[in-house]
Amino acid sequence: MLTSTSTRVVEPAELDEVLAVLRREPLNNAFVAARVQVAGLDPWRLGGEMWGWYQDGRLESLCYAGANLVPLCAGPEAVLAFAERARRQGRRCSSIVGPATPTAALWEQLEPSWGPAREVRAHQPLMVADRMPSSVTPDPLVRRVGKGEMEQILPACVAMFTEEVGVSPLAGDGGLLYQARVAELVGAGRAFARFEDGAVVFKAEIGAATPYVCQIQGVWVAPERRGEGLSETGMAAVLRFALTEVSPLVSLYVNDYNAPARAAYRRVGFQEAGAFMSVLF
Repeated sequence: MLTSTSTRVVEPAELDEVLAVLRREPLNNAFVAARVQVAGLDPWRLGGEMWGWYQDGRLESLCYAGANLVPLCAGPEAVLAFAERARRQGRRCSSIVGPATPTAALWEQLEPSWGPAREVRAHQPLMVADRMPSSVTPDPLVRRVGKGEMEQILPACVAMFTEEVGVSPLAGDGGLLYQARVAELVGAGRAFARFEDGAVVFKAEIGAATPYVCQIQGVWVAPERRGEGLSETGMAAVLRFALTEVSPLVSLYVNDYNAPARAAYRRVGFQEAGAFMSVLF
């Protein structure tokens, strides 16, 4: 029996169907699911379009097309359809990121017209924890960043982003969008840091958050304080906040070449549960 397929921007009225697809892989889809929960499907509020791939009229796969291009629950046919739409539209994103298998397939289709990328991180272990570690004591000095502490936390955030991504978040618009995102996390009580003499020596944020899983991001230790174990005790502190106040499962993804970070996360109780891939432009 022949099946019919189609690809289009999903309508705001399809919110329930979109959420049902996202719930199929709550760990992989946490970033986009969190945005949809807050903003719905209106492209202006969401910060991008949500593309849907339909089989016999039923929504089966998604692709978020905003600052990032993110394939979600996408099999080979859906990936081909999303790649064709992306080629026709032209590159508007700064990265392609998502679960490793569909992201690799999407990049394979787009590289001839969108490449070369500035950097391809083909394997970024996705790690999860659902309980506190027994062998690492949370740092009692790690606390929520106050709304009046933006001036202190922002330089650490900029340093982390520049070190991680390879470009400054202050480029382009002068950092207005990035500062707004940091302020949003601080205002929501999801930015954490250890301050010493007014300076940040450890920081991390709980970024995406859904009822099923949340994602820790932006982990950073001041360069002169690395090697002291601050990342482990600090992460244990943030993990406690996350498990107690946000979600029963906590995730993060890390570059595979960052052996010290992966070892630190394992000591705090995180275990690998999959892999992401990022293509940076």
